[in-house]
Amino acid sequence: AELREGYEHFDPRAYLRNNYLPPRADFSSEEFVVPWKLRCLAETFASGEIRGRTLIDVGSGPTIYQLLSACDHFEEIVATDYLAVNREELGRWARGEPGGFDWSPFIQHVCKIEGRGEPWQDKERRLRQRLRRILPIDVHRPEPLGAPLRPAADALLSAFCLEAVSPDRAAFVRALANVGNLLRPGGHAVLLGALGESFYLAGPARLPVVPLEESDVREALAAAGFALRELRSYAMPPALRTGVDDVDGVFFAHAQK
Repeated sequence: AELREGYEHFDPRAYLRNNYLPPRADFSSEEFVVPWKLRCLAETFASGEIRGRTLIDVGSGPTIYQLLSACDHFEEIVATDYLAVNREELGRWARGEPGGFDWSPFIQHVCKIEGRGEPWQDKERRLRQRLRRILPIDVHRPEPLGAPLRPAADALLSAFCLEAVSPDRAAFVRALANVGNLLRPGGHAVLLGALGESFYLAGPARLPVVPLEESDVREALAAAGFALRELRSYAMPPALRTGVDDVDGVFFAHAQK
């Protein structure tokens, strides 16, 4: 209940300013956090192993960067978020309405690292075409969407969601198992999340986070019925510790149900 109340004050634009503009979204070096996240995603999806009909993005927030490399490998992408303000922000981008957040530097960077010489506008258009549903979700329910996803998703992606909406590690594990119910057996899960973070700011909202270590991520995936395929981590450099959170680093995990 306390978490729900806190998220009533979540400001999507403030969250985007804090995390997806410079200094954190600096594309001049692979040493910065946003290029690191984009490269992890690009390399993982480039293998061609993670593909199918449907990808579900759990707790999309107001962001689409996490879907840029994935969108080439699925017929349909289902974005989800608990907050109506985030679903509205996603909808504005998907419809190409003016005044939305400018994701073009992210799309250009992903096209560059994927190295196919594709015009970035083509990738933007393709993601908009494949982002067909934006649904409400509650990861603390055994059926997070209120009913089973039909057919079950071939892959699941979630970035900076589960640890930020769980009051403790046990709730984090349960939430991971709940969203795993949306995935077919053998389906893949790709996760990005915070390490060592206890809070973050989004406008007037100061939101608690479960501080995780790499070992917590490994144990949670195993407990939720996933086999870990890869785990990478990134240490947040002093220059990117801007006071909008107390994050120590970022993890990237690829697992299979």
